Amino acid sequence: MNQPHIKKMAVIGVGLIGGSFSRALKSAGAVGQVAGFDRDPENLAEAVRLGVVDTAASTLAEVVQGADLVFIAVPVGSVAAVVAQVAPFLPPGCIVTDGGSVKAEVVQACEPLMPDGTFFVGGHPIAGTEHSGAAAAFAELYQGRRCILTPTATTSAEALELVHRLWLATGCRVECMDALTHDRVFAAVSHLPHMVAYALVHAVAGSAEEEDSILAFSAGGFRDFTRIASSDPAMWRDIALMNRGALLDMLDRYSVEFNTLREHVANGDGLWLEEFFHTSKRLRDGIA
Repeated sequence: MNQPHIKKMAVIGVGLIGGSFSRALKSAGAVGQVAGFDRDPENLAEAVRLGVVDTAASTLAEVVQGADLVFIAVPVGSVAAVVAQVAPFLPPGCIVTDGGSVKAEVVQACEPLMPDGTFFVGGHPIAGTEHSGAAAAFAELYQGRRCILTPTATTSAEALELVHRLWLATGCRVECMDALTHDRVFAAVSHLPHMVAYALVHAVAGSAEEEDSILAFSAGGFRDFTRIASSDPAMWRDIALMNRGALLDMLDRYSVEFNTLREHVANGDGLWLEEFFHTSKRLRDGIA
C-alpha cells in the first residue's frame, strides 16, 4: 500500500492513545495539521506545548472543522456521545474512527449517527502503558503492535482502506475482526487481566490493614503483575460495563479455575499443583 496522507486530522481525547496516534502519523509524514480537543484544558495546552497536536480547539464543533479524519480516544462509554455531538459539523467525506477496547456496542451506536457522505470505522490498537495524558504520548507506542479494525456490512471500503493504511503508517500490524468476536477475545486477554490486577491490589491492601509493613515487601512479581492497575480508572469502568457479558463469562471461568487451585492447595496436593504450574508455564512460554 502507498503511504497515506491526510491534510487535517482531529484528535478528540489527547492522551496516551490519541496523542501517540498523532505523534506516530506526524513522524511518518502521513498527516499535515492536527487539531486537538480535550476535556482537560491543562492537558490540551500541554499537548500543544509538546507538539503532540498543532492547534487546540475549544469546542467539538471547532476541532472537526475541515477535518479529513477524526480520531476519538475517550473512554468507550463516551464515544457515541462524542460522535453524536460532532456529527452535524463533519465535512463531507470525513472519516471517524476510534481507539476503544470495546467494539460491538460502540460500532452499533455510532454507525447510525453518521451523516450521509461521512463514515465510521471501529478500531482498537492493542497498545498502551499505565500512564495517561498528553505527556505520556510517544510516536513509537504502536510499533510492532496489532490494531484490530471491526468493519460491518455497511462500512465504506474506501474509508476502511484509509484507516488501515494509517495504522500501518504508525507501525501497527492491522487485521479485521467481527466486533462481537473482538469483544469475546479481549474480555479474555485484556479485560479479565485488568480486573484481576485491580482485585489483587485490593486483596493485598486488605492484608496491609492487618500488617502495616506488608506493601514494603512487595517485590517485582507483585509490582509487575499489578502494573496495569495503575491504568485510567474511568476508562476501565466503561470497559467493564460495556463488555459486561463477555467479561462476566471470563470472570466466572477464572473463578472456577481459582477455586480449583484453592482446593488443591488446601488438600496439600503437590503433584497436581506442579502439573498445574507446568501447564501454565508451557502455555505462557508459548506466547510470542
